[in-house]
Amino acid sequence: MQVVKVDKVQSAINVTPLVDVVLVLLIIFMVIAPQLAAGPEMQLPTTDAPTKEAENARRVLIALERGGRVWIDGDAMSAAQFSTKIRDEATTRSEEKVVIKGDARLSFGEVRRAMLAVNAAGFDDVGLIAERTAKE
Repeated sequence: MQVVKVDKVQSAINVTPLVDVVLVLLIIFMVIAPQLAAGPEMQLPTTDAPTKEAENARRVLIALERGGRVWIDGDAMSAAQFSTKIRDEATTRSEEKVVIKGDARLSFGEVRRAMLAVNAAGFDDVGLIAERTAKE
């Protein structure tokens, strides 16, 4: 009878393929993440000198679509539900700034009604989002 000698099991992990996969996933998420912003696509009004705000500032983002839908921090709702929801937000987040992202094709009256509802809910600091006019 022949005795077979068993080699020791090597328990080292080859980390190189793991690092390769992680770096590829990181690149994919870095490319995809800006496109995952919740809310509707819209045409923003333009201005020559918009006020620059900090992107990471705590704020309540309200988006007004041309079709009448309203979004609060990525949650869609009808215009009828908006006043109730913004009052609920004011009870927990009244110190935060509210920014309204309204489609440029909306009438001024529609944006103004949203601003009045925000003020009535108890928010004091309300701003509008605009894009810088392209210089030729």
